[in-house]
Amino acid sequence: MLVAFLGLVTYVSFKFGPAITRLMSHPERFKEFVDKNGSASALLYILIQAAHVIIVVIPGEIVQIAGGYAFGTFLGTLYSLIGITMGTLIVFFATRLVGYSLVRTFVSPEKLKKFDFLINSSKSEIALFILFLIPGLPKDTLVYISGLTPVKSWRFLSICTIARFPGLWGSAYIGANLQEKDYVPVWIMSGLALVLFVVGILVKDKVISRLHRHWYSGKDTPPGN
Repeated sequence: MLVAFLGLVTYVSFKFGPAITRLMSHPERFKEFVDKNGSASALLYILIQAAHVIIVVIPGEIVQIAGGYAFGTFLGTLYSLIGITMGTLIVFFATRLVGYSLVRTFVSPEKLKKFDFLINSSKSEIALFILFLIPGLPKDTLVYISGLTPVKSWRFLSICTIARFPGLWGSAYIGANLQEKDYVPVWIMSGLALVLFVVGILVKDKVISRLHRHWYSGKDTPPGN
């Protein structure tokens, strides 16, 4: 199962990954594609969003901005949410089915060690929600690791949906205003996103460290801490 999953991901990555990245890097081209293909383009966009969760080399931000540019804020957010939900469920259940060997393939040992407190913890839901809210953290990596936690699938899906919605809406809003050439909201939202990203980068290690200490308090403290 691991070989089959990796084979499929590798094939899709090399076959479609570069083309998807080039297309989404030029929102005006994607807008032209949408105008030519109608409703079929919405389905394609949803599949691209699902693929970017599985294929971590596809940058999610440019995909979401391109969606807002082509479909508008509301539909861009909706389609992004549907696609990311699909991709998240695929990764989550693939990890549940294949296990640690799959996660180890996509996640570096350093990141696995950083988030090891999530595995086999009854408090994983709270920690995951906090981590998904922090800008700058690798959300797709967290999706892979989450499959190793005891969190139920529907609860994990709720956590992802609620925590990722503001970011998806913000990216779609930026894309929609770029298409309308209304640049003031674009600069405001981009500036806010940059500030949040910098804050997230500055505080993420402290938050993770605090979660480590809290989760491993008392008898659960790992050796050497």
